[in-house]
Amino acid sequence: MGYNLTLMEESARTNFIRHQIDTDLTQKNTSTIKTRFPPEPNGYLHIGHAKSICLNFGLAQDYGGTCNLRFDDTNPEKEETTFIESIKADIRWLGFEWDEIHYSSDYFQTFYNCAIELIKKRLAYVCFLNTEEIRKYRGTLKQAGKNSPYRDTCIEDNLSLLAKMKDGKFSEGECVLRAKIDMSSPFMCLRDPTLYRIRFDKHHQTGNEWRIYPMYDFAHPISDAIEGISHSLCTLEFQDNRHLYDWILDNLDDFNQPNRPHQYEFSRLNLEYTVMSKRKLQQLVKENLVSGWDDPRMPTLSGLRRRGYTAASIRDFSERIGVSKVDATTDIAILESSIRDALNNSAARTMGVIDPIKVIIENYPFDQVETLYAPIHPQNELMGKRKIFFSREIYIDRADFTETMPNKKYKRLALNKEVRLRNAYVINATTFDTDFDGNITTVYATYDANTLGKNPADGRKVKGVIHFVEASHALQAEFRIYKPLFTLENPGKNDNFQQLINPKSLTITDGVVEPNMENAKPEVAYQFEREGYFCRDNQSGDKLVFNKTVGLRNTWNQ
Repeated sequence: MGYNLTLMEESARTNFIRHQIDTDLTQKNTSTIKTRFPPEPNGYLHIGHAKSICLNFGLAQDYGGTCNLRFDDTNPEKEETTFIESIKADIRWLGFEWDEIHYSSDYFQTFYNCAIELIKKRLAYVCFLNTEEIRKYRGTLKQAGKNSPYRDTCIEDNLSLLAKMKDGKFSEGECVLRAKIDMSSPFMCLRDPTLYRIRFDKHHQTGNEWRIYPMYDFAHPISDAIEGISHSLCTLEFQDNRHLYDWILDNLDDFNQPNRPHQYEFSRLNLEYTVMSKRKLQQLVKENLVSGWDDPRMPTLSGLRRRGYTAASIRDFSERIGVSKVDATTDIAILESSIRDALNNSAARTMGVIDPIKVIIENYPFDQVETLYAPIHPQNELMGKRKIFFSREIYIDRADFTETMPNKKYKRLALNKEVRLRNAYVINATTFDTDFDGNITTVYATYDANTLGKNPADGRKVKGVIHFVEASHALQAEFRIYKPLFTLENPGKNDNFQQLINPKSLTITDGVVEPNMENAKPEVAYQFEREGYFCRDNQSGDKLVFNKTVGLRNTWNQ
């Protein structure tokens, strides 16, 4: 299993991380490339994580190295085994396989030993300031912080206090272990950052063995060093934290080695009209603003998969946007282009009528159903043909009929205007019925029996082509049409982002599909001709429900 990175675009190969790796290999700073993907198991992966997955696993594969999967399970309050299994499944779905799997909890004893080493070197201390006091003591970007009154506690007392923290002798929040660095540093992360805090939640791996848990910034570099990671790749928000990363390894004897890991930062993925913060995604789920983590409007990999996005399209998207140090918001059209390109050559064609009205062809024989044949893919004859049917009664889309032509360029059905039915005959509308509200219920038409196929015998040129589904064989189906979840391009910058949800982000209609769709499989793409790409929903059981993946062209903002 794995993605063949020899197919990557040249632009994706020339990013600054690859330049760094090339330099390190040339200068023999490292002989083997080893990366890691370190998710926190407190939610489902989203497309931003996919960028990191493709980068970390891709670099390892391309340079003949290895990539570990490491779960950052240092906060038992939010972590669940369910999330761990979903993360594994998503990575494999994307086409990657880890070389080793680790948990930060594997190294809890090592972290604790490192904390003791720092205390013995007078580089860490137990602090009883509360959270608000620590914040005030830290100062601001313009004003230096001031030392904690507990900063000069002796080594013996600090060791004793740390042991009591470990044994649960203090309550949560009563004290923390802090590094002793520099309260006047221009980097806030070096102003005596917290290394350990107290948590009484049961851990999914270690149970109640531990009552203190390391902070990510403490566990991260040590875990990298233990695993022999050569290039530790993080997003830009951790850029300043690199100073703490280096400080920790500088001051631990076992890990201050010439071949120790180094951290490099790249820009995270920001996608238009969505939020990428895991906390905000959790809010959407908990507040029932979406149907769940796999809601097709969510940027989660499970949501994108349910909507019909393929692993290949996500990988292609990651390559297209590239890797840089510039924070930017990615146009959603790039993502849609990736899936459109992926499906155009592979998706079987069929016909579905999303908002049907009946057409009665008055000069077609009663009780006759004609079997016709249409290509499964017009550009790939090897995919064969499919049966379609034609009779006196058919369904067309409501949007494909109007009483009077709005202009000369109109190419759909109107009274006294001919239009071709896709893969079938030319028809001419003669009249129609409406209900009490004036809504069209039935259209009456005639057909020309000599016009079957693309080259009618009389040589008439009929500009308009519309799709249809024959009535007696039609299957009832539900269509779910998606638009962006939010109305603003960057909703995450708004504190009340929940109020920006697009009321038109989901439209549900009842329609009909060809009978060959009875056994349509979930997550398999189909092109409903003239409508777009759809896949059968994977959560709807035997009911025919189709999620719209993407339109045939860029119409998401219309």
